[in-house]
Amino acid sequence: QVQTVASGGGPVQAGGSLRLSCGASGRTLGRSVVGWFRQVPGKERDFVAAIRWSDENKNYADSVTGRFTISKDNARSTVYLQMDSLKPEDTAVYYCAADLSLVSLRRTPRSWGQGTQVTVSS
Repeated sequence: QVQTVASGGGPVQAGGSLRLSCGASGRTLGRSVVGWFRQVPGKERDFVAAIRWSDENKNYADSVTGRFTISKDNARSTVYLQMDSLKPEDTAVYYCAADLSLVSLRRTPRSWGQGTQVTVSS
């Protein structure tokens, strides 16, 4: 199993940028897909982006394609989510998680941890 911890959120104005970090650790990290999700109170948690550790294959939600970029740093075992051209509708708590496939990552119930709040003001 891979443990993850999200950080880097904060307040930002619309049009601005923010970079989130997801520290990852665990024996299966090299075979895992690490992804970002976000949730607004009262709504379901939505998939944002994911990266496969082994070959850096990336997937994005339509709503963030062209604005957000997911990447990783092997030495730091960290996955980043660079968020540019932020919009008020990007306001949410952002979570990261890892699993052995993108399908499992998106479908398997899990304990999500604290997440990191991103607040975009207009």
